[in-house]
Amino acid sequence: MAGELTPERLFDRWFRPLYPPSLRRDAAALVAAREVDTNPANNPGLYAELDEVAEVFAEVAPEAIGAPSLALDRSDASVHRLGAALNRKTRDALLSASQPGNPGSPFVNVVIHGAAYVGACVVARHGGVWGVRRPLWESVVKLESRAGVGLLAPFHWWLKALSDAEIDHDGLGTRYRQHVERARFDPSTLPPIVRERADRELPPLGQVRYDTLHKYLRAHLPELRDVGRDFPSAEKLDELGFLQLEFLLLGEGRYLLMHGRSKQGLHLFWLDHAGFSHAAFFPASAGDPHAVSIEGDKLVVRFRSVGTDQVHELLWWG
Repeated sequence: MAGELTPERLFDRWFRPLYPPSLRRDAAALVAAREVDTNPANNPGLYAELDEVAEVFAEVAPEAIGAPSLALDRSDASVHRLGAALNRKTRDALLSASQPGNPGSPFVNVVIHGAAYVGACVVARHGGVWGVRRPLWESVVKLESRAGVGLLAPFHWWLKALSDAEIDHDGLGTRYRQHVERARFDPSTLPPIVRERADRELPPLGQVRYDTLHKYLRAHLPELRDVGRDFPSAEKLDELGFLQLEFLLLGEGRYLLMHGRSKQGLHLFWLDHAGFSHAAFFPASAGDPHAVSIEGDKLVVRFRSVGTDQVHELLWWG
């Protein structure tokens, strides 16, 4: 398939043909249909149908995506294992084995069943509530969290994660962590990295290597004793090719946020008292500046991507 695989192109080629004619032809009608709750009476049979779809996915996905040891037990960890398995090789193999317009194609089946599985994990582990839509794969999950009440759309998460912009960066796992796990997390339970001068200003690091980063932290943040075993290795740090790293203490010193532009885009790393905690990635244009600021409980990230200004808001704890 020629051209960049965007979420919109994936939807138009592989899924739009499966919708009723009225929704295929009328974009406004499709948007409106996504807002309609098709189970206002809370018919348990429809919830059971979604649960069954998720169960089928858990059984067939390891073979379908070529990850035989994948354990899909509806845990948060299983979503991250799944996200890591959805790499470019896996995606392209599924596309090659599929035909547009064929509802039985492997690619289509993996995505629509996988959407139900991810939603079922939110329901099982975080008290989410299904909002049934038609087609069933458009169903959303209502989740109450410290960020408020939101409607999560797992099907659209999959389309974004399988796009060229995210396929090499585990977009599914990242989005699940941000919108589910981190949204439900209480950062006040973390011990602070620093107890004094938590508002200290930290200068940027211009030459980003593993050794220079350790020297920087010893000089400016000696309270952080280790970056943790899951922090990028020296080889990975070199491979990313950071132009520079900037540093920001968050939550009265409970997190250190490292952020900077690499060859591929914009990376954010959160470190707590034990070292590396989690990360986020945004595809961003090379050479353009970015900005990260705190506005209340929100971390606001500004950058440019493909010549367009982008603004992303997330909770400051990631």
